[in-house]
Amino acid sequence: MKANRGQIERALDAPPADVRFFLLYGPDEAGSLALAKRLERAMGPQAERIDLDGATLREDPARLSDEAAAFSMFGDRRWIRVNGMGEESVPALTALLEAEAAGNPVIAVAGALKPASKLLKLALDHKAAQAFISYQPDAREAEQIAVAIARDGGLRLSPDLARRIVAISGGDRALMAGEIEKLVLYLDAAPEQPREATAEALDALSAENPETDAVPLVNAVLGGDLKAMHRELGRLAEVGTAMASVIRPLLTRAMLIAGIRADFDRDGRLEAAVEAAGKAVFWKEKGLVSRQVRLWDAAGIARVIHRLAQAERASRSGRGLGDLMVRHELLTIARQASRER
Repeated sequence: MKANRGQIERALDAPPADVRFFLLYGPDEAGSLALAKRLERAMGPQAERIDLDGATLREDPARLSDEAAAFSMFGDRRWIRVNGMGEESVPALTALLEAEAAGNPVIAVAGALKPASKLLKLALDHKAAQAFISYQPDAREAEQIAVAIARDGGLRLSPDLARRIVAISGGDRALMAGEIEKLVLYLDAAPEQPREATAEALDALSAENPETDAVPLVNAVLGGDLKAMHRELGRLAEVGTAMASVIRPLLTRAMLIAGIRADFDRDGRLEAAVEAAGKAVFWKEKGLVSRQVRLWDAAGIARVIHRLAQAERASRSGRGLGDLMVRHELLTIARQASRER
């Protein structure tokens, strides 16, 4: 059954007995993950969580319905989270929805799914399932999200600062949360001890991540030019550029491509879609960006954004990202693009 935002939020906050399965999908995977957190909070900290993945369900389609009907070993509440769910999980989901009993809620974050997806059709057509699609928020929605995230952390965020944080993070919900969390820690804010965010604090934190001249590398990676990519990696290494610093420019371009691709898919006019992006596309790079849009379909660029966003979050955590890991991500993306050239 297709759910709107109000319906899915209410259902996740208080899972109804007649809904066995929640499918969260769409290009805004960070938004889907934020919704999934609502079910986790609703189940409580003592609840037993069972983690499954698509490969496990492909090998054992009965596993999902068995887990959904099982009792917790400790008598606590129980719920199942499926990671990386795709078409291989259709038999498992069918078994779950057709089972006689299933008392434990199941939730899956599936990312971008094609309209013809059998998994999506099954979830939309069955009354015991709820499916909700998360789109990338527009600028105004993203600013409202930033203000809400800050408020939950005890931080008062002005519209101007919210706008800056959206620009820094490219509108990615998880990255916005990371930027705001840094501000919360920097200003020693808390819900019971609110603080006013300042431009000076944001400037101080942003200074830790100076932008590098990564445009040639961005074009090489997303354009599938492996030779140019290795040349640019060598150049950046010579000047001592940390590889983690190139992720943000790549993510910004990937999000731009995703937006243009969506417009292109709607009306089939690539030149008009590029023009509609306005100043986001530098006039000298319109040809390069157009070629990159043709190389990446909607599902492909969504996967790129997901990989880069994960790398960005890791690079901003205490663990950091090693240069070797970043190079591996870039090579994987560039190889995929080169196959489409």
